[in-house]
Amino acid sequence: MHLISSDYLPAYIADQSIDWSQVERGVSGHTVATSEDFTYYLTASSLYSSKIEGNTLDADSFFRFRGIESSPKKKEVQEIEDLLAAYQFASDHELTLSNLMQSHALLASTLLPQNLCGRVRRDQVGVRDSQTMKPVYLAVEPEYVEQELSRLFDDINSLLSRQLTIQEAFYYASMLHLWLAMIHPFLDGNGRCARLVEKWFLARSLGPSAWALQSERYYWDHRPEYYDNIALGFNYYALHWERCLPFLRMLPKSVV
Repeated sequence: MHLISSDYLPAYIADQSIDWSQVERGVSGHTVATSEDFTYYLTASSLYSSKIEGNTLDADSFFRFRGIESSPKKKEVQEIEDLLAAYQFASDHELTLSNLMQSHALLASTLLPQNLCGRVRRDQVGVRDSQTMKPVYLAVEPEYVEQELSRLFDDINSLLSRQLTIQEAFYYASMLHLWLAMIHPFLDGNGRCARLVEKWFLARSLGPSAWALQSERYYWDHRPEYYDNIALGFNYYALHWERCLPFLRMLPKSVV
């Protein structure tokens, strides 16, 4: 594969802190009985993924302000609605580069001008510490974003053509989360996209019950750990992938 490494898969599978039989039961046990159940799970995922990015609404506030045009929280409500639309789109479509762009166009509708939604960035971007505002990560240059996304989706296509074990599906889903965060292909909405694609890949590999998993809530509840574990280096060309296992462990731990 071009980008995604399998080097850490043996150690990941052998990790005694992950009870894979319990993970498998957790995935198969999330039966989505009705369309209302399905929408509930996607809404919860959208809410907590938005909260990770600074949205201040909890579930009660979201449902209370939803549909109220004069609400002081209208923008934050719409951010969650937009992300929910992207999750719903993803649940009905294959995981392809074209569909990723369409899902970004949906989730970024309130975040970016319309001409930048569903478009890769043309500017250099980085990540800043939310407290100090000091740069902590420099993403790949804009002229290489399309190339890196193409390479990543070549890997995705290869993986989705295989019959993956549950350990492999979780491993590669988390790797996709990391790679999208590292490429940082958009001007905004990168974290939301990375978490969406992680879930999208799981659902395509293991079945639609994966959409019911609440990994986004787990990341929110463990956000200091999430931020620490996703930081693999200062720039795209000097990433310390040998540090990836703590991040990879988080997804299966969100199930049990």
